[in-house]
Amino acid sequence: MKKLAALLATPMFCSYAFAQTIRYDVSFPNIVHHEARIALSVSDAPQKELLFRMSRSSPGRYATHEYGKNVYDVAAVDKSGKPVPVQRVDGDVYKVAGINGFVKVEYTLYANHADGTYAGIDASSVHLNMPAAFMWVKELEKAPITVAFNLPKANDWTIATQLKTTGEANVFTAPDLQYFMDSPTKIGKLTIKEWTVPNADNKPSQFRLALEAKASDSLATAFANKIKRITEEARMVFGEFPAFDNGHYTFLASINPYVKGDGMEHRNSTMIALPVAFDGSDNLLGVFSHEFFHTWNVERIRPKTLEPFNFEKSNMSFELWFAEGFTQYYGELLLERAGFDSLEEYCKTLTSLVNTKENTAGAKRISPVQASSNAVFVDAGVAIDRTNYPNTYTSYYPYGASIALALDLQLRSRGLNLDDFMKAVWAKHGKPEIAYNVSDLEIVLAAYTKDKAFAQQFFAKYITGHASLDYGPLLAHAGLLLKKQFEGQAWIGDMHYAEGAGLTITSNTIVGSPLYEAGLDIDDEILKVDGRLVSKNDELISILKNHKPGDHIAVEYKHRGEPKTAMLELAENPRLQVVTNEDAGKPVSAEMTAFRNAWLGSKWK
Repeated sequence: MKKLAALLATPMFCSYAFAQTIRYDVSFPNIVHHEARIALSVSDAPQKELLFRMSRSSPGRYATHEYGKNVYDVAAVDKSGKPVPVQRVDGDVYKVAGINGFVKVEYTLYANHADGTYAGIDASSVHLNMPAAFMWVKELEKAPITVAFNLPKANDWTIATQLKTTGEANVFTAPDLQYFMDSPTKIGKLTIKEWTVPNADNKPSQFRLALEAKASDSLATAFANKIKRITEEARMVFGEFPAFDNGHYTFLASINPYVKGDGMEHRNSTMIALPVAFDGSDNLLGVFSHEFFHTWNVERIRPKTLEPFNFEKSNMSFELWFAEGFTQYYGELLLERAGFDSLEEYCKTLTSLVNTKENTAGAKRISPVQASSNAVFVDAGVAIDRTNYPNTYTSYYPYGASIALALDLQLRSRGLNLDDFMKAVWAKHGKPEIAYNVSDLEIVLAAYTKDKAFAQQFFAKYITGHASLDYGPLLAHAGLLLKKQFEGQAWIGDMHYAEGAGLTITSNTIVGSPLYEAGLDIDDEILKVDGRLVSKNDELISILKNHKPGDHIAVEYKHRGEPKTAMLELAENPRLQVVTNEDAGKPVSAEMTAFRNAWLGSKWK
């Protein structure tokens, strides 16, 4: 009888929970000073006490961000408009008690940092990242949401968002808090360009670009066509576009000097902010390519560690090397396949990835999994104290991309490829939206390659481990040569200096470099090298040109004002470079050409 009673009670509870609704009414009475007034109304709530809070994290970001600092003038009223007491119980949390089914909490939001993480309110446009703007109700995260925008009069503005439209002007809905917080919104004088791309089932997938920029209609159209080309190549990696929830995908793009640089993926949209004058050039496309690839990888191929997203704290994940790093790899690869990069330009990308894996202290010290877990501190996280990240950390973006490059080339040498591996991950975890962890990816790789030992070894050495990779033979399959960029040249470390009476070291010296081994570090001021005064970086370079690796030279410097002397054993600059066989004067065989085309050539038919 107890079990039966519980079963009978469940439908009643679900029906009652569904009746609870959240509505936001947004107005801009002081828009010239970057303020909005936001009213959050809760209806049909059974609770007598509710917690209203601002977020501390945002989808696509993994460190904490204190959005509550920009909220003030918080007040509450009941259904009759009578004031209800509001108790601030934490910096970003407000408690309202004595509720009788309905309560409206109002507050002022200040927003003047338009990018993919924060919000911007100005008389020229409104740029809303939802966690940075909207307070939410702790107890009602599953309740459906309506948001209505009361726009300033006399403004010919458009609202662009992945939220679902309604029959009412400027009113949108979301099924729950998770979707709402993942739905950035752009309001202003936007140029809208729309297009369709056939999906695998030949049904059209709909896209639109909402562009805030000073641009002619023809230039905006040409730029939209470039983005379309990227979507076509991206679709070929996975074999199909996802089913977009409200029937379309939106590129929200602010390309003007008044935003901050950022790109942020969302389930059916991306918020892109580039602080440059819009010229429609190919140089702007990288962030579009990267963020659109996230439509599959992250938004639907979802790490278990990010599902569901926690808005109250940082979100630690062990899979960002794949979620962000493999996306980084494909973001650049798609530009090459779509014809926006030359092979020589793509070799610069390859050079960067190889050096990330082989010549950064972090990649020699920690695994991609460990690098991923550090995102809670480094992903646009704010700190004022110094860290030793140059010696202990390598970003999971290029680190993961360097692993993707190695895996792609290893698979291709076996008659396989990374595209088909990504298709396999999509089929197993993305399309059915079954969240994954690191071991799940190893299982997919073993199944795809039909070689469990290969998958186990690759993950042990390069994913949970940090073994060195020999890229040279892998790149040689494509007629690309890996060489030392500064062979035979003396080197003391890749340092940044402030020029003055001497050369002041402005960044951490790196483990293994001659400067580090000699005991010099950040803020030390180099006065003499090999007996010669140095006050400019060019003078140091000139001295080193007269020496070779293995030479020992004296360095005189000051540490906190105290004169010191040390001996430097010069090393060879370890930086590597990827060049084409053609540029190196070496032959390119038919096999190399076929391998190169299969890897870097367009897949769009």
